[in-house]
Amino acid sequence: MLKTLQGFKDFIMRGNVVDLAVGIVIGAAFATLVTAFTTGFIEPLIKLSGGDLGANAGAWTLRGQQFKWAVFLNAVVTFLITAAVLYFLVVLPMNKLAKRRKEGQEPEPEAPSEEVRLLTEIRDALRAQAEQAPPADPAQATAAELARAAARIAEGSPRPARPEPDE
Repeated sequence: MLKTLQGFKDFIMRGNVVDLAVGIVIGAAFATLVTAFTTGFIEPLIKLSGGDLGANAGAWTLRGQQFKWAVFLNAVVTFLITAAVLYFLVVLPMNKLAKRRKEGQEPEPEAPSEEVRLLTEIRDALRAQAEQAPPADPAQATAAELARAAARIAEGSPRPARPEPDE
């Protein structure tokens, strides 16, 4: 049971699932915003352009049934605004990025982190020390010797004149 819950937790905490959930919430909020805009501003303009000012504004009545054409036209405008924003802010940039990746023109990689840069310096310094005075048998180096060497390199200390005893 715990393994199943751990698997579910791992699934939920994946970046893709969390990003998707955030996108859905933001999309729903945006759709609500566009609907409020079109209902509050666009629909009254549509009803005014229809010519009728009373309860029948934006609607036709045929055999006692009311056909609310202004509501439908408002929904079309809402859809078009939402689709245009999604296209220009999501689809178009993603297509451009996919095209650049396909052509091999990916953006420059990010600079390495401070840890990676420090490890690279340690590696290079260890190589330089190994070239100056290679040990008799590198496979015999203990973890303590390697740790002391890394600490000296990080501090910028020169190599000791005599070997240190093992701890």
